[in-house]
Amino acid sequence: MEHWSVDEYKEFTNKSKKKSKYRSYKVSVDGHTFDSQKEADYYCELKLKVKANEIKGFCLQPTFILAPGLKYKADFIVFNNDNTNEIIDVKGFKTKEYIAKKKVFEDKYNLKIKEI
Repeated sequence: MEHWSVDEYKEFTNKSKKKSKYRSYKVSVDGHTFDSQKEADYYCELKLKVKANEIKGFCLQPTFILAPGLKYKADFIVFNNDNTNEIIDVKGFKTKEYIAKKKVFEDKYNLKIKEI
């Protein structure tokens, strides 16, 4: 029977971790978990825009009901100074599911999703 040290076990588990399907990894900033570094970076950019009074504010991961049992979760809603708002989705890869939900969302709410 083979015995590993704690360091040997950690090295083994780090090597055997499953690779992310779209090469993105969850990132935490300010206690919020984001699906990618790109999304976390955009969050930090929005925080700076609020401080600089370039935007009124933003909301993280708002959920919209598309149909019974079908939801779309955007990454952000940005509230602009001119009282408009933008639905933002930070994308590295567009899945078929996202493309379908985007079409349903835009048709139902008569709003466009801005992809970053």
